[in-house]
Amino acid sequence: MTAEEPYTVEIASDVYAYVQPDGGWCLNNSGFVSDGTSTLLVDTAATERRTRALGAALDATGVPRPRLLVNTHHHGDHTYGNGFFTPAATLVSHSACRREALASGQHLHLLWPQTDYGDVSIQGADLTYEDRVTLHVGDIEAQVIHPGVSHTVGDSVVWLPHRRVLFAGDLVFEGGTPFFLMGSLSGSLRALALLRELGAETVVPGHGPVTDPSAFDRAERYMRFVAEVAEKSHAAGLTPLEAARKTDLGEYAALPESERLVANLRRAYAELDGEPEGEGVDPFAGFMDMATLNGGEMMTCHA
Repeated sequence: MTAEEPYTVEIASDVYAYVQPDGGWCLNNSGFVSDGTSTLLVDTAATERRTRALGAALDATGVPRPRLLVNTHHHGDHTYGNGFFTPAATLVSHSACRREALASGQHLHLLWPQTDYGDVSIQGADLTYEDRVTLHVGDIEAQVIHPGVSHTVGDSVVWLPHRRVLFAGDLVFEGGTPFFLMGSLSGSLRALALLRELGAETVVPGHGPVTDPSAFDRAERYMRFVAEVAEKSHAAGLTPLEAARKTDLGEYAALPESERLVANLRRAYAELDGEPEGEGVDPFAGFMDMATLNGGEMMTCHA
């Protein structure tokens, strides 16, 4: 196995994480839980090829094909492969995730038109919830929780109390730069506090290797760094792009996707201007700013 190949981590006899290195743009993680007769899948992948590989990895463990599929948020790297598991699997998400998935359509195609996505379709959830819902995988309880507006407006995390395992979605980028352009900085900080209270021992991030609750501290430190830069730069009258160019990233310079700083500053500025969380920011303008920081070229889609 090369470093670039996806791999399955057996966290427990009934819980698995499916990790796609290196966790960069469009290389997300999935996971599944099964009692041997029923299976729940958390997220899919950005392309047909990668989603079929996920299905093959699931089959290789011997668990049944999923009857439940949870989307942690609407971004295409987590949702484009939904159609390869539905309608056999009931698709579950927060109501705002369903709304945003249908409204944004094939948004990855607009950002990275050269990527071979294959035959992917946009699907909204069959079942939506507002605050939390408990799914039953045989005798296993899976709590699907909306942590508030954070990475996006419609995030979900999947908490498995029987194994103290948390599928955190993109509230955690382990080894990468956090990203909340389409969500909220203040909301992300509140969400991390909620996740800490669950008492997880193992954390499956939306991107990057399987980790533990120390990931929450790393994410929070970065977010507070962004908040400090935003407050000073906003008061000085700098644009987010000017602020990003002037900022010494320090310990965060070594993180992949460091260009996300300018997008995160756009979100922080909007909150300083009194915009509601999750509103008031043009996502594509944020991506254009990131491309500017990236030498004038759109970031590479690794899918």
